[in-house]
Amino acid sequence: MSASTDTAPAPVLSYAPVVLPVPGRPVDLQVRVSVPATGTGLPVVLLSHGHGGSNNLSSMNGYAPIANLWAAAGFAVLQPTHLSSRTLAGRLAGAPGAPFFWRSRAEDMSHLLDRLGEIEKAVPRLAGRLDHGKVAVAGHSLGGHTAALLLGARITDPDTGQEASLVEPRITAGVLLAAPGRGGDILNGWMAEQVPFFHTTDFSTMTTPALVVAGDQDDSRHFTDVGPGWHADPYHLAPAPKTLLTLFGADHLLGGISGYDAKEAPDDDPAMVAALGRLTAAYLRSRFEPGDGSWQAACRELTQGNDPVGRVESK
Repeated sequence: MSASTDTAPAPVLSYAPVVLPVPGRPVDLQVRVSVPATGTGLPVVLLSHGHGGSNNLSSMNGYAPIANLWAAAGFAVLQPTHLSSRTLAGRLAGAPGAPFFWRSRAEDMSHLLDRLGEIEKAVPRLAGRLDHGKVAVAGHSLGGHTAALLLGARITDPDTGQEASLVEPRITAGVLLAAPGRGGDILNGWMAEQVPFFHTTDFSTMTTPALVVAGDQDDSRHFTDVGPGWHADPYHLAPAPKTLLTLFGADHLLGGISGYDAKEAPDDDPAMVAALGRLTAAYLRSRFEPGDGSWQAACRELTQGNDPVGRVESK
């Protein structure tokens, strides 16, 4: 799939921060909103950032490469700064839920949906342009875990021993980008003890339709020695309907979705990011617009030529 097209990308407006005080949250919830410059009836994509080693990539200021592509494709992309963000680490060290705030991350997305009308009014030129009935969640890495919980996956709260369900019924589609896989004994890397909430992940209850994206070079040895296939677990272990997009040559940042020219992306590949943007946008459009043929067309394009960017399977 080529990184360029015959038409110029649609102009995108990005506005930040929208500041939402949330009772009980130790700091206000801040959000970046990116939308196409024109158009109405925009479906909403809630984008959950990962953890990572950078400061601002793990916040509403990261993920511009993929957020801008989705906005240009006709979606309204909402990016909260979760409490796990390194931009807040000095203020929240030792706070309940630190350092990953797995529950709060999912709750942030429900807060955004509760206050979509308020967000519309706060962003210039946005009022009346969102379709509140078309909502997807997307997440990368730890954000993929957040998205999986909102799509119906369950875990056992390591602090209480109780099963936790954070499914959000207003979300009707998802995109999991290099998300963590199953837990249990296969979590044997040096980071495994730091993420006890990964150990009991149950994808069997993740019934919401989703596209799982995994890189075939994404070998997360700090969590498990299973290999890159670990990131495909949300596809294999969840019930249909699910789709798996495996990107050839992709490492954990899938060509560099978390930031332009990010040093953390050993597989930095703008063409791969562009292809991923088109494929994921087409998938979401097919979920929101039954009968839309863009996903089938994108899959056909994926298999053409001598150097395909990846492969797709569905169930």
